[in-house]
Amino acid sequence: MHAEIVRLSLHHVDIKIVKDEQMHVLQWRRNLLWDEVLLDGKRQASSHGLFGREKVYGLVFGRDEEGKGGQQVMLLLDPSTHADWTEGTQRVKGVRLEGRDGPLVAYGTLDPKTLEKPATFADWMKKNMGMEWGDSSESRPH
Repeated sequence: MHAEIVRLSLHHVDIKIVKDEQMHVLQWRRNLLWDEVLLDGKRQASSHGLFGREKVYGLVFGRDEEGKGGQQVMLLLDPSTHADWTEGTQRVKGVRLEGRDGPLVAYGTLDPKTLEKPATFADWMKKNMGMEWGDSSESRPH
């Protein structure tokens, strides 16, 4: 099973999932009073309310008519707002689709790589501020 994020915005998350030569589209939609999860355009789950909506959804791919078998996945969302002032966009802070063997796709605050601590101060500066320096000759002016 392979997955990738196709669209990521404040109220929409679309994930393409490829399993056994078949492609599926997993969608999360945020409306005014409810959230919904759709698989190939069909509603699989919903969460209603003004506050405290669900952030974790479980799905099963390839289940037979009796409800047996299939592959389980878990969709986790961090729906708080991330505003990118350089591009003028807003989106959810984190998305993660987890399979039995680990994450299939992860972004933002739910990406395991964001939890890793930098080994040195230089690594911290590079990660948080995009600054890099060193003894390499290409980084020095002529």
